[in-house]
Amino acid sequence: MIIICLYVDDLLITGSNKAEIATVKKSLSNEFEMSDLGRLAYFLGIEFVQHMNGIFMHQKKYILEVLERFNLLNCNPADTPVEANLKLGVCDEEAKVDCTMFRQLVGCLRFLCHSRPEISFGVGLVSRYMSSPRHSHLIAAKRILRYLKGTLDHGVMFPYKKFETKQNVLHLEAYTDSDWCGDQVDRRSTMGYIFFLGKAPISWSSKKQDVVALSTCEAEYIAACSGACQGVWIQALMKELSLSDGEAVELKVDNQSAINLAKNPVFHGRSKHIETKFHYLRDQVAKGKIKLQHCATDLQIADVLTKPLKTARFRTLRDKMNVKAW
Repeated sequence: MIIICLYVDDLLITGSNKAEIATVKKSLSNEFEMSDLGRLAYFLGIEFVQHMNGIFMHQKKYILEVLERFNLLNCNPADTPVEANLKLGVCDEEAKVDCTMFRQLVGCLRFLCHSRPEISFGVGLVSRYMSSPRHSHLIAAKRILRYLKGTLDHGVMFPYKKFETKQNVLHLEAYTDSDWCGDQVDRRSTMGYIFFLGKAPISWSSKKQDVVALSTCEAEYIAACSGACQGVWIQALMKELSLSDGEAVELKVDNQSAINLAKNPVFHGRSKHIETKFHYLRDQVAKGKIKLQHCATDLQIADVLTKPLKTARFRTLRDKMNVKAW
């Protein structure tokens, strides 16, 4: 099997046989003007370090460039990307800041989310105020950069491991979580999910929900539905790459009521106000494509994607994400 990852004119070529990879490279070179840069080290602004334990993905060079661009190269590091219990609002009484500069800063932070899942919530939070940013919004955005300054050597580790299940198939598991009515303006909840393949994070998201949830159960149910959509897509991709035998995606949720709602149609009376599209989760559970499991709140890794946390809790979940210093 040969896999080619293509983005405009940048290529990544990998496969199960080195001789076949060389053949493909030669064939492409005969048709197109190409340069072989050797083993993966730098791709689309993301750096990769290969060593005996696995592949380490980071963006240290880009972080330093962003810090210099916004005059924060000598700033004091922060322990977390978002201050614990921080509540941001519209803040009309505060002084305005340069909209262009603020949007450029948020755009840079957005790009850094590709290798730093733990900052996704903070970046999503400050992104909500790009239309009319105020001083407190800028302070919150700069805190994320201060946190990155103190964790320059951190990134995502993809460890080399033997396949963990039978028939050489990797196990896919996910965590989904949500706060409840956390946004101070429209009272919508923030949901997050993170997927692990072979103990390495491969997909994550932190996003404000489209509707106002009437209970924590509903907020968690909607978050699980979002995770189910992503899980079914990843499972289909893995099947195409012969990495999956159709095993159900394991979705870990820390709300038992949301799990019962997805598994048992008897609870229809409690969910008839929920939009029909969110019952996709119930359909996938019934078909056996999604397997819901209860997860203790203190083990819920996706918690870091939904709310500001204290330093100790944040660092614990960051380690569980496999985001570490190299």
